[in-house]
Amino acid sequence: MAGTETTTPKGAAPDGNAAGPAPEDGTPGAAVAHHDLAGLEAGLDALDTVQTRRTPLRTTLVQKALPPFIAVALVLVVWQVLVWAKITDDYKLPSPTAVWDEVADAWAQGTLLGYIWTSVSRGLLGFLLALAIGTPLGLLVARVRFVRAAIGPILSGLQSLPSVAWVPPAVIWLGLNDSMMYAVILLGAVPSIANGLVSGVDQVPPLFLRAGRTLGATGLRGTWHIVMPAALPGYLAGLKQGWAFSWRSLMAAEIIASSPDLGVGLGQLLENGRTVGSMPMVFLAIFLILIVGIAIDLLIFSPLERRVLRGRGLLVKS
Repeated sequence: MAGTETTTPKGAAPDGNAAGPAPEDGTPGAAVAHHDLAGLEAGLDALDTVQTRRTPLRTTLVQKALPPFIAVALVLVVWQVLVWAKITDDYKLPSPTAVWDEVADAWAQGTLLGYIWTSVSRGLLGFLLALAIGTPLGLLVARVRFVRAAIGPILSGLQSLPSVAWVPPAVIWLGLNDSMMYAVILLGAVPSIANGLVSGVDQVPPLFLRAGRTLGATGLRGTWHIVMPAALPGYLAGLKQGWAFSWRSLMAAEIIASSPDLGVGLGQLLENGRTVGSMPMVFLAIFLILIVGIAIDLLIFSPLERRVLRGRGLLVKS
């Protein structure tokens, strides 16, 4: 009807579509601020949305599998070039083919897997024993001030002590047997596991502890439901370091303490290569030690770390 003004309801756009609450003063600047706030809310909603789209297999292979293969290929090429250049005598630096022939001989004789299993079984069992001892010890040190004051510096000192230093006294105390091997592993790994857990507990926000006490999570219940989950990242770092110390301690014990009753592990294989002057055997032992360490990290600790990070929203699922 001519001469009649059309009124727009408050909070609606001029075309009649709802546009949310309009600024009270109706100024252009307030409208711009309103739209900026809406954009910010939309951005926050997008951040909260977890992308569940799986990465294609080809992309995964290119990003994760290809770089290590390229690195290994480059090492082999440089190694072969150094052999061709005759930078040193052949008996000091064997060619990659000579080391591969040593691998083939060990496989043909049926001893290759035996070398690996002897060391891996000892290392994993020793690490599990260290885990069973280091975890309660770390909780005790972290939660009891007197125990921390008494034992904390000792654990730090033991962690910095080279594992090879424990081999001679362990041989004297226990003799040349598997018990000596496990003792060296424990003395090398327990301090790392305990200190890792202490560090993780120290980083737990006090608010978590107060909230747990308010909800009745005290004592062992609070430790299991509040302290351990919150300290998991530091604890996992301690476990990785504890495994590294376990593996290095075992190799040191196998190199120094040799006996027919102990069998031939990777450390003993390395020492046998030095004794007979066979550099291909020495390189074989070094590569097997390195491969086992990498395999344990990729198969056990890396999945655990990804799961912990994903549970805290620090790693997006792919």
